[in-house]
Amino acid sequence: MTVSALGALLALAAVGCSADDSAKLDGWAKNVCDSARDPIAQSRAALADTGNVKEGESPVDLQKRLSTDLATLAATNQQLADAVQKAGAPKVDDGAKVQQDAVNELKQVAQGYLDAQKKLEGLASNDQAKFADGLRSVGDQVQRLSGVSTSALAGLQSGDLGDAIKKQPGCKAGSADPGVPATDPSGSASASPGDGAAPSGSPAATGSAAPSGSPSPAKS
Repeated sequence: MTVSALGALLALAAVGCSADDSAKLDGWAKNVCDSARDPIAQSRAALADTGNVKEGESPVDLQKRLSTDLATLAATNQQLADAVQKAGAPKVDDGAKVQQDAVNELKQVAQGYLDAQKKLEGLASNDQAKFADGLRSVGDQVQRLSGVSTSALAGLQSGDLGDAIKKQPGCKAGSADPGVPATDPSGSASASPGDGAAPSGSPAATGSAAPSGSPSPAKS
């Protein structure tokens, strides 16, 4: 998840266009990517933080931290959807459909993170076994949401619109797969929630530390 949802934005690259439309596409890409810069950075930080295992962190604190991360991911995906919507339809064949498909995918991913947040907040942290199982379930959900974007990254392989997007500094982070954690999950530590570490397979055992100070998420 580009950000995990950046894949939806970059799926636009699959649509070809004529050379005459190049300047218009560059302008469209600039509008989108300038607006996307901050959401992309915030989304990457939040996704990385879901894999940050903090020694001595209590289950309650872990639950609160991950809830904030998921809310941030939901908010930033919605912001990306808004950026694509406000940019208008790109000057390519079926541009309006291409735009709406991307917006719909981003909104679906945003809602998926809100659903994951709700599930996480409903976990009983005083029951270690159930809490661990619940974290794994949430982690699976987060990985599925990342997969939605990852599958769309194939659009980067061709298309003038994709070339226009890749020129923009605000979207250059999209050249890497935003849905894959920085650390191999198989190499993460495994521990009981009561020990203050996330169980293997949970959201907090699938990535690397992220910068602190992530902004408070805005409701969509």
